Amino acid sequence: MKKLFKCSACGYVHEGEDAPDKCPKCGAPKEKFNQLDEEATNKVYTADRTNDIHMELINLATKIQKLAEEGIEINLDPPCVGVFNNAKDEAWVIKQRSKAELAGHVGKGKW
Repeated sequence: MKKLFKCSACGYVHEGEDAPDKCPKCGAPKEKFNQLDEEATNKVYTADRTNDIHMELINLATKIQKLAEEGIEINLDPPCVGVFNNAKDEAWVIKQRSKAELAGHVGKGKW
């Protein structure tokens, strides 16, 4: 497993054998990087895939919202519009759940 180093100035996580000479995000010097311990490193690697899944759910929910809005605009009949309104509302909830979970991951160092 590669080593992970976290910038104490901005939170950027670098993967490699050593910390970079300067942070690619904020430009902080190498001295601002701290090597993550094994537990923190495992959290980051384990959470990487679930973070990607949450981001994909957010993208899919956004597509559902756009499709539902198109269906609402067509306004074929009340039952159709009702289904589209429900889909739009449910997609919003899915997006918010995944966003909240990602925020929780960041707060716990799983990023």
